Amino acid sequence: MSNTSVFHPDYFLLKGIPGLESSHLLISIPFCIMYLMSLLGNSLLIFVIGTSETLHEPMYLFLVMLAACDLLLSSTTVPKTLFIFWFDSHKISFNGCIVQTCAMHFFFVMESAILVSMAYDRYRAICHPLTYTTTLTGSFIRKKVAGALVRNVCMITPFALLLNRLPYEGNIVIEHTYCEHMSMARLATADVLVNVVYGLIIASSASGVVLILIVISYVVIIRAVLRLKSSEARLKALNTCVSHIYVIILFYTPAFFSFISHRVGHKYVSLQVHILVANLYVLFPPMMNPIIYGVKTREIRRRVVHIFIGNRK
Repeated sequence: MSNTSVFHPDYFLLKGIPGLESSHLLISIPFCIMYLMSLLGNSLLIFVIGTSETLHEPMYLFLVMLAACDLLLSSTTVPKTLFIFWFDSHKISFNGCIVQTCAMHFFFVMESAILVSMAYDRYRAICHPLTYTTTLTGSFIRKKVAGALVRNVCMITPFALLLNRLPYEGNIVIEHTYCEHMSMARLATADVLVNVVYGLIIASSASGVVLILIVISYVVIIRAVLRLKSSEARLKALNTCVSHIYVIILFYTPAFFSFISHRVGHKYVSLQVHILVANLYVLFPPMMNPIIYGVKTREIRRRVVHIFIGNRK
């Protein structure tokens, strides 16, 4: 279908993992298991925190947001990926492809905002414990969330506009399991320099700046912890940060690998590896985050045990 200025196809074809088509059904097994574990784990985490008044503290409220974001991020791409693997359902409408691209980027940027908020939460709790409860109030958190939502909409909306302005003539095959900004842009029969530059700006601001803020927070936290006289107090303070650090590593490592290989590493990283890693960063962190917090956080662990075991007694 075309309008007065550009040509847009009715649909694109998501190829899946090129070269591994014969293994799609086999690959779908771990993908499906990880997705189901993500749904179960994050839903349970939201339920546990939501139904326990003792867990209605800033740290746990941020954790609920993280779990919700993980659910939405993985659900944006994984169901379509599994349909490709199971039913050869390769078609996705042009508008559906743009929606999937924007939704994925939106939840990725939102999760980055939540992670930096959690770093700030740990900074206030450890470095300024006396003012922690008066600073991180419900009103403060709501304002932070509202500000992040508005900022993310402003950041992600141009992706849709930039993709919609491009003409797509001829090739409609996307060599991936889901729609990405650059995978769509590269199919266009026009210069995509603006798309490349804007993608780099968003990546650097949403990830690079966030990581810098997180590192600064933890530098200050470590300095404060080292001033504590008791080794037991130092260990207890650092232990409250371990889960958050694990989550950051799990979230950003595959994301950065995918981002770099998609832009500059295609000569050194095979397409199959790139697509597999791109799927892992919407599958593995959402699956592992509730496990990490469930194991490392005593209050959550105790509440889960009470739900599954305590009610039987």
